Amino acid sequence: MESQRAKQISVLTINTVSFTACFAVWVMFSIIGIPIRTELGLSQTQFGLLAAMPILTGSLIRLPLGMLTDRFGGRPVFMALMLSTILPIYLISHATQYWHMLVLGLFVGVAGGSFSVGIAYTARWFDKKHQGFAMGIFGAGNAGAAVTKFVAPSIVVAWGWQAVPQVYAAMMTVVAVLFWLFSHSDPKHKVGAHVTMREQLLALKDPAVWKYCQYYSLVFGGYVGVSLWMTKYYMSEYQHDIQTAALLAAIFVLPSGVIRALGGWLSDRFGAHTVTWWVMWVSLICLFFMAYPQTELVIRTVDGHPVMMHLGVNEWVFTALLFVVGIAWGFGKASVFKYISDEYPHNIGTISGIVGLVGGLGGFFLPIMFGALLDWTGVNSTAFMLLFGVTLVSLMWMQYSGERQKDRDIRKHKKVLAADTLE
Repeated sequence: MESQRAKQISVLTINTVSFTACFAVWVMFSIIGIPIRTELGLSQTQFGLLAAMPILTGSLIRLPLGMLTDRFGGRPVFMALMLSTILPIYLISHATQYWHMLVLGLFVGVAGGSFSVGIAYTARWFDKKHQGFAMGIFGAGNAGAAVTKFVAPSIVVAWGWQAVPQVYAAMMTVVAVLFWLFSHSDPKHKVGAHVTMREQLLALKDPAVWKYCQYYSLVFGGYVGVSLWMTKYYMSEYQHDIQTAALLAAIFVLPSGVIRALGGWLSDRFGAHTVTWWVMWVSLICLFFMAYPQTELVIRTVDGHPVMMHLGVNEWVFTALLFVVGIAWGFGKASVFKYISDEYPHNIGTISGIVGLVGGLGGFFLPIMFGALLDWTGVNSTAFMLLFGVTLVSLMWMQYSGERQKDRDIRKHKKVLAADTLE
């Protein structure tokens, strides 16, 4: 019989692998949507809607999936979720019209709900002292977006975009089998049968939950939205082909996913508020420069001769700033869920479902808004102007929420417990 420690490691490992596969599927249209846009003659806004359609379902389903995880446990819910996506993924390869893509995208989007299942399932296998780090490791499955950036363009070039959903359907089948073989259940992790759905949903009345939703709509919703948009952005702004553009976009996507484990460790050590506070400031500064459009300025001198000046970040500075934002949001994704595990230990599935839902909706609406702003203004950097504004709102909310003192109290309590243990 496996020890408890072995079960913890097995569950954490297979959860992370499964979430990585689900996330890769969830953002699939960020790559295959580019040749589909050309093939069907779609506008920028239509492309944004196509890329975001799976994000809608994956966001809306997070709350009910989180509640089901609290009630029935993570193993059966996660398994059913993965199995339900296999056929829709495969059918995308046979779709020929725009509405086909949109409808199938809704069904494929169920894969995005895996986060609220896996985060609660993972957290309950670890004590509070190690929950932040464990959830951070699980959350590193966001790097599934980088898997798509690396793998899907090569498949598109070699065999056409239709081969991508076929490969992904096969991958999801294999991962589902491995999940069932290496995952475990513990009846103690379920909430009591006496807890009703109405009692679970009372969390919606808590203003702190909505505050965390706002933060997550930036650090996760922004991550998803930018992940979906960046390949096309590099092609449009810097005239790269799809493979080079996807590779450059992965400079943002991969570190932001992988670094989440370190963000969880930092949140355990320094507190959720401290980490989130620095995440917001770093994001605000970087986005300020990224939002500045490429500008040609004519200055007339005293002798009447015009002087031409170019303002705007070049491709390499932009990519460096994008990398820093990705790292910051990776920390932020972990620190927001550290808030939740600290404050809602007995309702983590439901709360993570609510926060994940709103964060995912950020990932749904942002690409559509990016496309609409681009159609309206013709300026690529409007996407980052929007993100700058969202970050500013989050930072102002943090400033006046009293969270800094709460973090200090938590750290003080930990020191007292550590001192009592030594005695």
